[in-house]
Order: sequence, then structure tokens, then C-alpha cells
Amino acid sequence: MAKVRIKLASIDIDALNPVIQHIKDITTRAGVIMRGPIPIPTKRMKVTTRKAPNGSGTATWDRYEMRVHRRILDIPAEDRVLHPIMKLAIPRSVQIKIEMKE
Repeated sequence: MAKVRIKLASIDIDALNPVIQHIKDITTRAGVIMRGPIPIPTKRMKVTTRKAPNGSGTATWDRYEMRVHRRILDIPAEDRVLHPIMKLAIPRSVQIKIEMKE
């Protein structure tokens, strides 16, 4: 049976969790077994910069960090599940990628 793999990524975990919950609700209403959400390790991107723009003065630093949270969902490829997922309103901060697997 063919499967659909949905990959979700976001820097805002509070925007990511409701999208996963909506997909979970759609699959339970359709009576389909969903595998996931499988958490992928969070990617942390760190940037350290000098506070002084010209480089003089004391050596003080600003440290910035951006975290990318990722999840994977596997569901069977059925029209009664995929159509509502395609129509789902997804926030701008959440990236979604849908792939067909055999």
C-alpha cells in the first residue's frame, strides 16, 4: 500500500503543534492509522557577533540562536484523508512537504 510522508518544519513550535493536531484529527475522523509525529532532532543555528560596530571598546558579544523544529508523519495514501489535509490552513511560519512513498 502506498504511503504519504508529510514533513513539517518551523522555527515556532507553538505554530507547529496545532498543525500536527489538525492532521491527527483528520486521520482519526477518517479511521486511518497515522504513524507519528516522529520528532527529528532540532537544528540549532548559532551566530555570535561583536556588540561594537567598529570593533573598538571592550570585547562584548551578542549571541543569537535559531531553532528549527521538524516532525515527520506517515499516513496511508487515501483520498478521504489527503483532500482535507491539502485544504488545511497552514501558518506562514510552518513549511510542509508532502511525498508519496511505496
